[in-house]
Amino acid sequence: MSTTNNMTQQEMEEMIAKYDKESAVKQYDGPMKWIVFGLLVLFSVYQLAYTLFLTLPPQIHRPIHLAFGLGLIYLLYAGKRGGNKGKIGLLNLVLSLLSVFVTLYWVFDYEGLVTRTGNYTTMDLVVGGIAILLVLEAARRVVGLPIAIIASIFLLYTYFGPYMPGFLEHRGSGVTRIIGHSYFTLEGILGTPLAVSSTFIFLFVLFGAFLEKTGVGEYFNDLALVVAGRRIGGPAKVAVFSSALQGTISGSSVANVVTSGAFTIPLMKRLGYRSEFAGAVEASSSTGGQIMPPIMGAAAFLMAEFIGVPYMEIIKAAALPAILYFTGIWIITHFEAKRLGLRGLTKDEIPNKKEVLRKSYLLLPILIIIGALMTNMSAERAAIIGIVSTVVVGAFRKETRMSIADILAALAAGARVSLGIIAATACAGIIVGTVTLTGIGLKLANGLIDLAGGNLFLTLLFTMIASLILGMGTPTTANYIITSTVAAPSLVQLGVPEIAAHMFTFYFGIVADITPPVALAAFAAAGIAKSKPMRTGVESTRLAIAAFMAPFIFVVSPALLLIDTTFLESMWVMLTSILGMIGVGAGLIGYWMTKMNVAERLLAVAGGVLAVIPGWQTDAIGITVLAAGFCFSLYKNRKVKQSEQIQA
Repeated sequence: MSTTNNMTQQEMEEMIAKYDKESAVKQYDGPMKWIVFGLLVLFSVYQLAYTLFLTLPPQIHRPIHLAFGLGLIYLLYAGKRGGNKGKIGLLNLVLSLLSVFVTLYWVFDYEGLVTRTGNYTTMDLVVGGIAILLVLEAARRVVGLPIAIIASIFLLYTYFGPYMPGFLEHRGSGVTRIIGHSYFTLEGILGTPLAVSSTFIFLFVLFGAFLEKTGVGEYFNDLALVVAGRRIGGPAKVAVFSSALQGTISGSSVANVVTSGAFTIPLMKRLGYRSEFAGAVEASSSTGGQIMPPIMGAAAFLMAEFIGVPYMEIIKAAALPAILYFTGIWIITHFEAKRLGLRGLTKDEIPNKKEVLRKSYLLLPILIIIGALMTNMSAERAAIIGIVSTVVVGAFRKETRMSIADILAALAAGARVSLGIIAATACAGIIVGTVTLTGIGLKLANGLIDLAGGNLFLTLLFTMIASLILGMGTPTTANYIITSTVAAPSLVQLGVPEIAAHMFTFYFGIVADITPPVALAAFAAAGIAKSKPMRTGVESTRLAIAAFMAPFIFVVSPALLLIDTTFLESMWVMLTSILGMIGVGAGLIGYWMTKMNVAERLLAVAGGVLAVIPGWQTDAIGITVLAAGFCFSLYKNRKVKQSEQIQA
């Protein structure tokens, strides 16, 4: 039994498309519908074939990947919002065919391009120039105008280097060198970001698409209802638990909000939560999905490649901070429910436990893929095993069995979701290429350290602000690529472990989705909750306080990322952080065992922050303050109950 959904499938799709540009695709009818569907399926089949048995050099595979991506983007995404709905348009068709031509130019003249590196013909330069423009336009259509503007600024900086002020000055590069470096080497558009898109990311996105076809999304909601539904403030905790589960297979904040929020937000409102708070719970929980292993946001795969470690190492490092993130939201929703006196759901309002347990086999593919990664299997092979196991496991029962049509639909869905990632990584490749060509990355890193006076905390603060600002207009993937290229090296120079430095930029790129003034996940939740978007964004930021604290914790104490530590040390950092979150949560809401006055709230927050800061002195002081606050709150609660009994 599932809770009645107040939104139709069409309304959900429209909501996602409104706040997530990558989902705003054209819906064709007639022959064009099947042509596009066939191309999407063919794209996935090619990617599977490449992983399983095709042996191609990167200069051929990556252009083919890009050819599918750009060609389909111009068929599926309009040049302006609402333009040519359901119609291809002559310009889009020309751009699509032109995209295929300039990308496959690499395939047909591979040997020639390799041998004449640095000595390109006029035709080469024309093709390369068109390719750069097509990537910029594709990124504008799918990802948004900001990333296209940022990439363009980096290109202009590369050309006008001699005229730049101060430390930004460099010798500059001509048009020929810029085009050659950006498109005819593996350091620009065809560089590391697109390499990761064409391997790990595509396959894991495809795995998520197959898993969705088995109905695992609905199962996550039912499981969350069984586990958390009857607890105090049940629906809010269902939203937290369900979003954490959804996050294991999805890396999109907005899609997570709409998928699970369509039923959790109305439930929360019905039981007495304010509209803004209900929307904020879903937005903050769904945004956390990008940091929840095993399938994190696309940037996590890029992180593994940039740092040069297996993806499993990223999963291990992300595990405890992700638990801390969701624990923090759970704690705050609990105190809010206690403050408002909200009940949980009744037995009749939750699914049948036995039926939910019978369908627990749907979790097997996730466990299998984690097991495969733990055996040091390559991420690509693990994803393939995950896809196969999903089809096999789905066949256990009739209602989850995948037909040929379902398999084809999953192949098409996986390819379509990957288009936004392709546009973002190809455009980000332009940025990375200009960084390597001009050396601007090291210059900005040194500039950031000088600005902070060599102070680690100030450097972290400036990096956080830069990530949040970039996140207002760029997706997590592009945000991470830019900040990891510019800011992460400055943190490493100050002694921060490389994985902690990259994880820091990754976290704040994600939190930008719920940080006003542009908080797309919060705005999508507000649309469902019928609440004020900005207030929902502010409430989301308050709920996600753990996401703002955790990065600072693991930079100071990498034990939280399981770096160079023992199990006991990691567990101690985790325990004190959770205790700290209890204090911070109680102080923010104004309720512990009973309502708190201003002084009690300030002490609870102070004690919580001290417990969160790594170090035995701060832990001892923080825990002492929290213990005293808890005992005092308990004493007040007993007094209130005694007073009520006397009055009765």
